Amino acid sequence: MYLIFCRLVGWLSLLARGDAAKELEILVLRHEVAVLRRQVGRPRLSWADRAVLSALTRALSKALRMHRLVTPGTLLRWHQRLIARKWTYPQRRPGRPPTDPVIVALVLRLARENSSWGYERIRGELKNLGYEVSGATIRRILKRAGLGPSPRRADARWRDFIRAQAAGTLACDFFSVDTVLLRRL
Repeated sequence: MYLIFCRLVGWLSLLARGDAAKELEILVLRHEVAVLRRQVGRPRLSWADRAVLSALTRALSKALRMHRLVTPGTLLRWHQRLIARKWTYPQRRPGRPPTDPVIVALVLRLARENSSWGYERIRGELKNLGYEVSGATIRRILKRAGLGPSPRRADARWRDFIRAQAAGTLACDFFSVDTVLLRRL
């Protein structure tokens, strides 16, 4: 804002000068611009420079506008960028958002602690805890962790089977002896 104010004060001071001095200054400035255009590939303009040049270029005739630093095409590009910055929404990654790490950890914990629970049972427990997760998401989480469906996830080793069936096994009659009188002991 300060820069724009200073330029406005400078332009107001031009009103007090004579026409000959103004025309001489214009010739000098045109030659400086021609020299700079040969040396500089693409000038970098600040926001204030763009605002001033946009306002002053509108006052020029159509023929003079075409050969200025700021052409009508440049003005349109600046306007398009301004509109795009205003209305462009933040970029998102394509696809579904990732599952919350808290839910992933909870699914894995439930699956490891309860090896006989399937996807729907885990889903039901999560729903009771206030998390809405689909069975397919639970399946995907367990698959990524290397855990399969509930029958395969449960360690069905012989030792586990014997522990689970110990009471029934002791009640079975593995050892029987037949006596001479055909009585079974």
